[in-house]
Amino acid sequence: MPKEFYHMTIAGCERDLPICPISDNLSIAGFVMLGDVELTEACARELLKISPEHDIILTAETKGIPLAYEMARQGCGRYVVARKGMKAYMTNPVSVEVRSITTFKVQTLILSEEDAELLKGKRVLIVDDVISTGESLKALEILLEKCGADYVGKVAVLAEGDAADRDDIAYLEKLPLFFK
Repeated sequence: MPKEFYHMTIAGCERDLPICPISDNLSIAGFVMLGDVELTEACARELLKISPEHDIILTAETKGIPLAYEMARQGCGRYVVARKGMKAYMTNPVSVEVRSITTFKVQTLILSEEDAELLKGKRVLIVDDVISTGESLKALEILLEKCGADYVGKVAVLAEGDAADRDDIAYLEKLPLFFK
């Protein structure tokens, strides 16, 4: 059976996103920036144009990391990653549980004590590749609250489905859901 794709232009870059089934009646267009330097640089540049002033960027592991890095490189110079698992170097971690549309189980997002201290009192921009249900964003907001940091905005490359109707996020393009 031939693979289906959804064609779109994102930050001036044309891409064919594979259509991926999530359930019997729902499919999504799979968007993965990992390894796509041209797209990552272009999206970072465009997102910085619509982002509020910030001191530091926060993203969740894994797919948002290259975007957060590139936005920090082009802008504020610093980013933090909320990890999906406990690491040996983490002492007194701050954590929160989350379930997203592309994850089939509950996950934990964790910040080390050092990262939590770095975020404390800072203006933090939350960055993600795709916003769908918003559960990952909500988890990152809770982590920031636990750290004593304030988020000044939430940005993503794509807003999927109903997320495009939210007024608390900024994004570059809308990504449709595909129902059978």
